[in-house]
Amino acid sequence: MALPPAFLDELRLRTPLPGLIGRRTRLAKAGRQWKGCCPFHNEKSPSFYVYDEHFHCFGCGAHGDAFAFLMRAEGASFMEAVERLAAEAGLEVPKPTPEARAREQRARDIHGVLEAAQASYARRLRTAAGAEALAYLKGRGLGEETIARFGLGWSGEGRGALLAELREEGIEPRQLVEAGLMQDREGRLTDLFFNRVMFPIRDRRGRLVSFGGRILGDGQPKYVNGPETAVFSKRRNLYALDLAREACFRGAPLVVAEGYMDVIALHQAGFGGAVAPLGTALTAEQMAELWRVSAEPVLCFDGDTAGARAAGRAAEVALPLLSPEKSLRFATLPAKEDPDSLIRRGGPRAMQAVLDAARPMSEALFGLLAGGTLPDKPEGRALLRNRLVAAANAIPDKALAAEYRRALLDRFFAASKRPDRKAAPRHARPVPDAGAARDARAAILLGICAAHPHLLPEVEEPLALLDYPEGPLRAARDAVLAWLPTAPRLDSADLIAHLAESGIITDFLRRPDLPPGARAEATPAEALEAFWQIFGFLRGEAELVADLQSAAAALTETADAGAQTRLIRLAAALDALRRGEADGDGEGG
Repeated sequence: MALPPAFLDELRLRTPLPGLIGRRTRLAKAGRQWKGCCPFHNEKSPSFYVYDEHFHCFGCGAHGDAFAFLMRAEGASFMEAVERLAAEAGLEVPKPTPEARAREQRARDIHGVLEAAQASYARRLRTAAGAEALAYLKGRGLGEETIARFGLGWSGEGRGALLAELREEGIEPRQLVEAGLMQDREGRLTDLFFNRVMFPIRDRRGRLVSFGGRILGDGQPKYVNGPETAVFSKRRNLYALDLAREACFRGAPLVVAEGYMDVIALHQAGFGGAVAPLGTALTAEQMAELWRVSAEPVLCFDGDTAGARAAGRAAEVALPLLSPEKSLRFATLPAKEDPDSLIRRGGPRAMQAVLDAARPMSEALFGLLAGGTLPDKPEGRALLRNRLVAAANAIPDKALAAEYRRALLDRFFAASKRPDRKAAPRHARPVPDAGAARDARAAILLGICAAHPHLLPEVEEPLALLDYPEGPLRAARDAVLAWLPTAPRLDSADLIAHLAESGIITDFLRRPDLPPGARAEATPAEALEAFWQIFGFLRGEAELVADLQSAAAALTETADAGAQTRLIRLAAALDALRRGEADGDGEGG
């Protein structure tokens, strides 16, 4: 039986290709994709690439999706491949019910009706009635090839003309209503589009799903999109995604603009990876579609207040969806320019300069949250700090969230410094080398852990968060963390022996400046206090503030004694750091 396209799309989405194909051939990360030797022909040099949605061998030409891979690799039929992948993904294969067949037939009917309408609109553009619309498109700089490629057309004056024309092809009024081309108003059918330039909207697979229409002149609304139907959802579709996928596969950046004409102008200027939402702010579903094509799409917004608001909304939607493999870049156009006007004024080179200047989300986010200047009043500054931390905490990946907190608060404190507010030194003593001091404290922390490994279950996460310097100290820290989950007992001698067997340099165990808490005879409480004191200095004030807020949130959610203890110790570490105790009072003898 024919399966619903939506089910197959969902199954593809739930089947990570690198994991599926990696069972048969060894794959290695190569940029955003994976690379290996082709499982379908003998080769010595890898020419087989695996992307998020498909594989391609540049040696033998094998190409396809997850279903095609199983069919080719195992000789499975299409339905056998579907059933196997559905079982692994936890999906139930739809049964061939009369209702399912009816829905499938209706969807096919809608696509067919829309294609017939598009052909009608395209013909009308070339008639005398469409002369003004054609002149408008050419006046916006579009060539004949571009007009044909995007299937642009003219709706005509409406008033039943489309129904009259398509009825000759056997299309009934009911079908035009289901396709979103006509409306039933109290038993009276009316055209949805009239006196509008028509923009066909296709889904990611190139199937026509709806239309957008732009009125000529000053009428309102300027743009109208088709309504939600069985095949069209504004929240899920992106204009020109079908064309952009192919261009991005060939190396073009994925660029998100704001409107139809911007996208068409970008494509005509050579930026074939351009797409746009459908008259709404970017949604979570559209973000997911973008990331299926590119790991780091570029969001290109107008350089005005509305553009800044749109960028801020996009960032807010994206934060809970970010991962180390999925991010965004933000490009800002000059004031009073959009991609269409910029290209017409300055050509592709001007647009390329804007894209080259796009900033990673980690850099752009601070400006989006803080605006042009930092508040002067303490209350306003505290509110901004809370907003920065809350934004980072919205990221589900803990390590990535920590990195964002660090970056945002570093920017906050850097922007807060004023030339007329330089702090005077507390003691008239030589300033130590910052790098050497940090290395010393990093070594002391490892000495505490080696002497008291029973602390590791409690301090594993904070120890892993620290940005250890490259070299022997980082290797030692990583070895300690790797030993913990495999250790039969948390014994100091066992840990030191493991480090020695791993070839780790253990000079940090014999440092003369180890604090009392690092000595074997120290009590667990003394060792833990020493750990948090040194940790506080290494972590830094901005990071400790973020850690403290995260711990407070965890305590509120769980009411766990361990969370309460962590909160108390983080607060003590922050207090010690601010009072200067961690600068030397407890680190030696």
